[in-house]
Amino acid sequence: MTDPLVFEAADAAPRPAFPAIRRGFAQRCPACGKGYVFGRFLKVADSCGHCGEELLHHQADDAPPYFTIMVVGHIVVPMMLWTELAYLPPIWLHATLWPALTLALSLWFLPRLKGAVVGWQWALRMHGFGGQTED
Repeated sequence: MTDPLVFEAADAAPRPAFPAIRRGFAQRCPACGKGYVFGRFLKVADSCGHCGEELLHHQADDAPPYFTIMVVGHIVVPMMLWTELAYLPPIWLHATLWPALTLALSLWFLPRLKGAVVGWQWALRMHGFGGQTED
């Protein structure tokens, strides 16, 4: 006997990943693109306020902080090295500029990357986003 959940997911309308990730990065509902993914800074809403899509199934875990560290590091470190080699600024400038820039970029990227991960999970029907229930 075959599992009905497998056929349910196969028969459902396709969910293109790139638009869902892009909507999530914009902090919008991956389904409709109009409602907000977050109820608070990093707290994913239980459902979309516009279309009613349930978002509580997400399991982003450590992926958004990892991606944030990777992206911010690839922005800040080359800038820091270039500034040092091109201008030789005093150490106090490095000590004030780079931590502040790192914090600002991290706070900007973290919710966007978390929204992108939620959008990706929604598009792939992971963790209950496909309509099936997990036991």
